[in-house]
Amino acid sequence: MLQLLVLAGIAIFLLLRLRSVLGTRDGFEPPRSELPGAPDRRQGFEVIEGGPDLDITDHVPEDSDAAAALAEMKRIEPSFSVSEFLSGSRQAYEWILMSFENGKLDEIVPFLSPDVHEAFAQVIDARQEKNLTVEAEFYGVRDVTLIDAALDDTTKAAEITVKFLGELSSVVRNEQGEIIEGTPGEPKRQKDTWTFERVMGSDDPNWRLVATGG
Repeated sequence: MLQLLVLAGIAIFLLLRLRSVLGTRDGFEPPRSELPGAPDRRQGFEVIEGGPDLDITDHVPEDSDAAAALAEMKRIEPSFSVSEFLSGSRQAYEWILMSFENGKLDEIVPFLSPDVHEAFAQVIDARQEKNLTVEAEFYGVRDVTLIDAALDDTTKAAEITVKFLGELSSVVRNEQGEIIEGTPGEPKRQKDTWTFERVMGSDDPNWRLVATGG
């Protein structure tokens, strides 16, 4: 009985820690290196055949601060595409999430801020200290939504916040191979809100994950 209580306590701790680092779950080829200031309100949007830039207005309201920030990003870097960014972020979401679940952060270090890397590493270290293993399978990203965008006009640092709805199964086993959390083959919906950052116009094409939440 004591052993069961200890294992239950470990499972609860890991579940709460995972939610704080990544997001929330309810029942149910590596990406390209490129996931692809305050804006000048007078700049407006790129006019295409007399209308607004649909690459922006397809994702955020035309008169929003986020739309103005995205327009300024495109002015600084004309090759930037919001739609291509979201497509790349979808791939990056699966890659980063599964690297975390599998406890393999080395190859994604360039795509994580120091704070996010530390948070991920702490959870992985906690698993290892308890001799726990995770078996995860990714089923796909069901939805990707651009939530917000901002640009610092001094540093040209851009931030884009994206909400993901993914689906995966995850099973936690103890040192004896016994399942203490999850059900094999049972997918769960994973909700995450991630913020990516990059300096527009820089030589580095990589967007870094700088914040996570549910």
